[in-house]
Amino acid sequence: MIHVCPLTDLPRGSARRLPLDPPVSVFHTSDGELYAIDDTCTHQDASLADGWLEGCEVECPLHAAIFDLRTGEPDGLLAREPVRTHRVVIENDAVYVVLAGSDELEAAS
Repeated sequence: MIHVCPLTDLPRGSARRLPLDPPVSVFHTSDGELYAIDDTCTHQDASLADGWLEGCEVECPLHAAIFDLRTGEPDGLLAREPVRTHRVVIENDAVYVVLAGSDELEAAS
């Protein structure tokens, strides 16, 4: 698991970008849900953490491509390829990400 931050440091309606390779962002929706996706828009090279969060969707700040945080699927208007989704874990009031395809994710399934 990759430590992101204490839960109190990620208020509702915000995002935190992790400088991984490739970068990953964690989003805390206004409903209190937490999602993690690859941070780079598949249409153009833009950080989705800098985008606009509404419900379970994030809008890319560059050309307004929209991605579903639950599935990584794009709206299909600009971006055609989905972004990877990752599992978010809350443990001892801290936020962690388990990257898709990691051994930890496979063991937890």
